Amino acid sequence: MIRATAAVRALVLAAAFAAALTPVACLGESSSQSPARATKELPARATKELPPELLSLLRQKKMPKLSPILVRIFKEEAELEVWKQDTTGHFELLKTFPICRWSGDLGPKLHEGDRQAPEGFYTITPELMNPNSSLYLAINTGFPNSFDKANNRDGSFLMIHGDCSSSGCYAMTDEQMGEIYSLARDSLLGRPSFQVQAYPFRLTPANLARHRTNPNLAFWKMLKIGNDHFEATHLEPKVDVCNRFYVFDAQPHPNSPNPLVFNPAGTCPTFVVDPKIARRALEKQRSDEVKYAQLLADNVPAAPIYSGLDGGMNKVFLARYPGRVLLAQVQPYASYWPQLSPIPWVYNDGSLASNWFGTLIDMDVAGLAPFASRYVLSP
Repeated sequence: MIRATAAVRALVLAAAFAAALTPVACLGESSSQSPARATKELPARATKELPPELLSLLRQKKMPKLSPILVRIFKEEAELEVWKQDTTGHFELLKTFPICRWSGDLGPKLHEGDRQAPEGFYTITPELMNPNSSLYLAINTGFPNSFDKANNRDGSFLMIHGDCSSSGCYAMTDEQMGEIYSLARDSLLGRPSFQVQAYPFRLTPANLARHRTNPNLAFWKMLKIGNDHFEATHLEPKVDVCNRFYVFDAQPHPNSPNPLVFNPAGTCPTFVVDPKIARRALEKQRSDEVKYAQLLADNVPAAPIYSGLDGGMNKVFLARYPGRVLLAQVQPYASYWPQLSPIPWVYNDGSLASNWFGTLIDMDVAGLAPFASRYVLSP
């Protein structure tokens, strides 16, 4: 039998070996189900009121029911946060939802079919809300945004939706999605949009140091500027794109007579950052840089560039949905074996040993697919 302390590892490994099964996908999201073609009578799930517990939490946190929201997503932690504006005009954390399933690996989406879930800053308008999704309810991230297009990235129908299945999406349970959709719907009454910030992980000095060898590090450090603007002020950062880079909270130079015009692929205009925001953000950035430099000096272990798995899910769902986290299916991610520690096994004679699963780290996984389904562990 497997020792109890190894149960979570066993479940992860069991899911990985299910790669020989048919892959789970974001099915059913197409132009035929877009809000533009939605019927006038919305399904009950799209008009449902927030649950009493959440309404009570809004009152407790002094957050008007129709005030703006801001969504923050963290892949590695598999968490989705909904922040909401309170009566002071600042955003505060309302609720953290564990993500049931995301696909791909850490890093941005580059092309259609790469199974990557987007990373970056996205603007959600009412047209991106899909009450008629076959995946319960869905919010289109709007990928590709102007930054993605300027960097020749492509893909379509990258969603936050229900049904706990993903192919480039952030999938929640239907119950969670009902709450998230209702919060988004209410926040869009009387305003044009809300912001989604999608990150590979919480952009702390420790996490950046751990992922310092990843080829996406420069991209993530750019995202961190916007992250720091938000965390330092609890105000939604104004996002623009020029010279194929994100810029945050830009405003015209005091002596400039003309408004700012940003061309995503063109040269950036002369601009300054709002001094009130810049001062606070710079303090945070300097503090983080000191911590980051010390971690590098301490030579903290670096994480593998690729996990070898097709995304992940929050650990609270591992037992509930076994077999949904598969081996990576798209290159270069599929070239790497999952970096899992050996699992201790107790044999019938009472002896303890590490199962053979812990010895496969350096093997070429391409030839293992025919055998994968034969070694799926029981949940």
